[in-house]
Amino acid sequence: MSHKSARIAAHIESFRGQELDAHYAGYFDCFNRQLFYEAHEVLEQLWLKDKYGSNGAFYKGLIQLAGAFVHLQKKRPRPAAALFKLALANLEKYPHRHERLNVAAGCSLIRNWLGSLEAARFEKNPFTSGNAPKLALEPPYN
Repeated sequence: MSHKSARIAAHIESFRGQELDAHYAGYFDCFNRQLFYEAHEVLEQLWLKDKYGSNGAFYKGLIQLAGAFVHLQKKRPRPAAALFKLALANLEKYPHRHERLNVAAGCSLIRNWLGSLEAARFEKNPFTSGNAPKLALEPPYN
């Protein structure tokens, strides 16, 4: 096991035994701490189990969303835009609220970032650590 794999596994373990799948909860924790690469890695393990299932495109879209921000962190706006488009195409397949995520708000977030990149003709990276997005899960329905 690589150092990276051990770190990811330890992070996932910290979410075991909670209401949500540890990989899913770990994704949002990493994403919201601007650990976009780690968010991608954490959720990828869950996606691999369900890539042809009912949540396959949903998880893939979230992975692509995190990947887009990895590209922005590395100052690569064109690859980021490509991943934003793929993420949007995958997430738009799901209802307004899915797996406690407000998918409509997530798609709006993607459109806004993509619009900023396109408006700047990919010459300016709008991402800073101060304007990084956060994804919030909604409470379960009672």
